[in-house]
Amino acid sequence: MRTFRNRTTVLAAATTAALALTLTACGDNGTGTRSEGSAASDSATVAAKSPKAADDAAETGTTGSGTGTTQAAGATKSAGGSGGTAAKASAPLCTAEGLQITAERQDGPPYTHLTLSAKNTSGAGCEMKEYPHIHFLDNARGIVPPVAKSKPQTPVILEPGQSAYVAVRMSEGGRKESTETVKEFTVTLKANGGGMAVVKSPAPEGLSVNPQKWATGYWTTELRNGADDF
Repeated sequence: MRTFRNRTTVLAAATTAALALTLTACGDNGTGTRSEGSAASDSATVAAKSPKAADDAAETGTTGSGTGTTQAAGATKSAGGSGGTAAKASAPLCTAEGLQITAERQDGPPYTHLTLSAKNTSGAGCEMKEYPHIHFLDNARGIVPPVAKSKPQTPVILEPGQSAYVAVRMSEGGRKESTETVKEFTVTLKANGGGMAVVKSPAPEGLSVNPQKWATGYWTTELRNGADDF
């Protein structure tokens, strides 16, 4: 009887020891840390954080480990464009007092065209509007009429030292054409309300003008073939 009981006791102890070893192997990785529990915990943490991380990235523009925020590309361009438009819109109108207006004959004889130049000497940017009101002769003859096709599509803004130009037709240069000679004429910035300038003839003998044929272009920053060819 004692032998049977001793064997039963030894068998139970061995079974208990084996079970303990099995549980230890499953829950311990040799460092005292439960590897399976840790992995499960880590996975749960990642799963819990992922939606919030995605939301945060969408709201702040962060990616990966970066902390900078992104800005919509259109916002910067829009701001720059608005600033340029505002700058143009706020430019004061040019005045005769702040311009140096001179005339130069184009081409060779017979001289039929002039180029008027208006240089900004005011020290600040200004806008040239429409066309010059030119009186070659007395006021009763009227002003030189404008050519619509030469009107620019954008505002003509002159920075300090920059010039605007106008092509002017004085006559057709025909031998039998009826012309009159002028040695000086006036240019009024009528649209600007900016006063009047007296312009000397670029030729000592004066300019031959025909009230039936004269015409002027609009102020532009450069003369353009086609639009100013009349």
